[in-house]
Amino acid sequence: MRTPGLIDPHVHMREPGGEHKEDWESGTRAALAGGVTMVLAMPNTKPSVTDSDTLATALSAARTKAVCDYAQFLGAGSGNLTKAATLAPFTAGLKMYLDQTFGTLKLNNMEDWLNHFRNWPSSSPLCVHAEGPSLATAILLAELTNRPVHLCHISLRSEILLIKAAKERGIPVTCEVTPHHLFLSQDDVSTIGPGRSEVRPMLASRADVQALWDNLEYIDCFATDHAPHTLQEKDGENPPPGFPGLESALPLYLTAAAEGRLTIDDIITRSVTNPRRIFHLPEQPDTFVEIDPQARWTFSAANTYTRCGWSPFEGYTMTGRVISVTLRGKVVYQDGKITTKSGSGQNIRPALNGIQ
Repeated sequence: MRTPGLIDPHVHMREPGGEHKEDWESGTRAALAGGVTMVLAMPNTKPSVTDSDTLATALSAARTKAVCDYAQFLGAGSGNLTKAATLAPFTAGLKMYLDQTFGTLKLNNMEDWLNHFRNWPSSSPLCVHAEGPSLATAILLAELTNRPVHLCHISLRSEILLIKAAKERGIPVTCEVTPHHLFLSQDDVSTIGPGRSEVRPMLASRADVQALWDNLEYIDCFATDHAPHTLQEKDGENPPPGFPGLESALPLYLTAAAEGRLTIDDIITRSVTNPRRIFHLPEQPDTFVEIDPQARWTFSAANTYTRCGWSPFEGYTMTGRVISVTLRGKVVYQDGKITTKSGSGQNIRPALNGIQ
């Protein structure tokens, strides 16, 4: 079976500053192995991507290492309101952190929230990490400023019902859900382990998970929030939040399709069609994924490309797997092997200071 190459609008490449967890090469290799041919990278690196210099640093690394197509988000800060907007054409969009997660980009001042909503060009995507009351505020700001806003990794029944109500009122909001919030709950923490289960938003109740499935029509995108940390870090005294997800996502969706919970069209709509529309992404000509929708196999992190070396889905029986990936007419992944060279991916935004 053939599908278009998937788009993941929410990944963490960890470069610069966290290359021991992941870099642009290992992360985009993991993407291809998961059937993903375009990734949008988040800005909470070390240093965070918040200005032209840090954006150039991230794009330079991607240009020499990435094996799938990409774009880089800019992070909203309290001091980059005006300069950030000038960089919009060169970015995947603006990412605002209204709640605490990994990194130092949390915005504490609600006036900064409003100013970024007003100042960031409406033609460029604006994405928000917002949970609970912060999510309600983000929806209000979208209505007040009449601009599109994308809500990242929703996880709760209350959140999807609020988004449903906002959409029914015509408020310009879209949202995404991660595989781990669709397929895992608090009941899985004892199996995965307390440190390894740390993620933001946290794993929710079974009732919350079911509410996401029950309201799938209001969920625009599937996004992995691929956020790798090493096992040493996850098993340490202060485990950082985040799961790897690029290589397990499509097999999980295909497994759900085999069980009758999703259709292939559902997957393509939320992993290709809607991300391309919401994030203003170009078509990838002659790009597709060959899958075996009936293959039964056991997921093992030992056979993955991500540098972090573990998965919350370790030992899961999957139905459906990626056989090969073709990007712009060239086979780049075949039977478990990456068949393209470092730097073969393309930046899908305009060049910044000559960096493409």
